[in-house]
Amino acid sequence: MVVKPIARSVAITRGALFLFAILAIAPSARSTDVRVCFTPEYEGGRSCTSQIDDAIASARKQILVQAYDFTSKPIGSALVEAHRRGVDVRVIVDGEQLRFQNHEVDYLARGGIPVTVDSKHNNAHNKVMVIDGETVITGSFNFTKAAERENAENVVFIRDAAIAREYIANFDRHAAHSYAYRSR
Repeated sequence: MVVKPIARSVAITRGALFLFAILAIAPSARSTDVRVCFTPEYEGGRSCTSQIDDAIASARKQILVQAYDFTSKPIGSALVEAHRRGVDVRVIVDGEQLRFQNHEVDYLARGGIPVTVDSKHNNAHNKVMVIDGETVITGSFNFTKAAERENAENVVFIRDAAIAREYIANFDRHAAHSYAYRSR
């Protein structure tokens, strides 16, 4: 991979650096597809939530979710629907978020999805989905209505099995020290 120097006058955002890092570790011999989405909803584009819902709807085998904050009804409904059609859906949520009444986490658990709580860390600040061991959805975007409509957030869709394996290994490490969530 040849990296060309960047002019000093060009401002590089954290998101751009993240994408550069992803592309740098994805050798050209491999097929890597990277797309981005930004919030709040912008003109002429589809919302990040609808793009995440589409990715969930395309799942055939498995969806692993790590969520700091999870209050999005559309994403929750898409995950429960995937579970109902036989997709293995598992969710890890941040322990601190359970101080608040979170109907969406309850909805997932009542829908039969195994939900565990990562309370080992000060903040389990991950915002990640891994779909079918080949697609990673990550970025600053919490799975919330506010992330879609009020905040300036980003979502990165990465289709690359090697990168997905890294995120699956991270999910497994956190699942090992998480405890089962009980709906309220």
